[in-house]
Amino acid sequence: MRGREKNKAGLLAEDLRSMRELPKRPFEARRVAQTRVNSLSLVRFHCNDYSAPVKYAHQRVTAVGNVAEVRIVCNNQVIARHERCWRKEKVIYNPVHYLALLERKPGALDFAKPLEGWRLPECFGVLRRRLENREEGEGAREYIKVLRLLERFSLNELGEAVERALSVGAPGSEDIRLLVEHRRDRPVELFSLDGRPHLKEVEVDDVDLSIYSTLVEEQTCEARP
Repeated sequence: MRGREKNKAGLLAEDLRSMRELPKRPFEARRVAQTRVNSLSLVRFHCNDYSAPVKYAHQRVTAVGNVAEVRIVCNNQVIARHERCWRKEKVIYNPVHYLALLERKPGALDFAKPLEGWRLPECFGVLRRRLENREEGEGAREYIKVLRLLERFSLNELGEAVERALSVGAPGSEDIRLLVEHRRDRPVELFSLDGRPHLKEVEVDDVDLSIYSTLVEEQTCEARP
């Protein structure tokens, strides 16, 4: 019995020496397909159509689908992500993918199929009404410019910026862009002297700001005729 166990142990050791190392990346169960974005900015993958940004129309892409999602890749860059649809012959839109086209054709905003059923926070409806009343024909285009910020920011981030812009009476697209960018900026952290004992000995004299007043007076005198 002992000899048999020893023989099994020897065989196991031999097998282990012959085995390959485990891969550094875990295996991902997925389906990969080489395809093309059509004229409607849709990618056909596993019996369904998924949208991609309109600027990639007619380009070759790679569609990668796993259990949960479908990724569309162009030139090693993920250009679109969608929840995987397991039904057949369905069209899955991301409304943000079509905003660049609608900005050139704002009259189609209320009739664009990719935007059907797109639910946005109430503040966006208030924003649109204010812009259309203020811009005299350009309100829809200005509103779409605001929506296009969703290409870079989340809906929560943009919604907070829109509410802030409405409260301060600055509903323009540039105003909202500045607000949402400012909210994302990280605050400047205080410089810590921990681990830098030599800096604690440094003393900096207070700056005499009156010199700036003197410079302003000199420049004013020079500018006079």
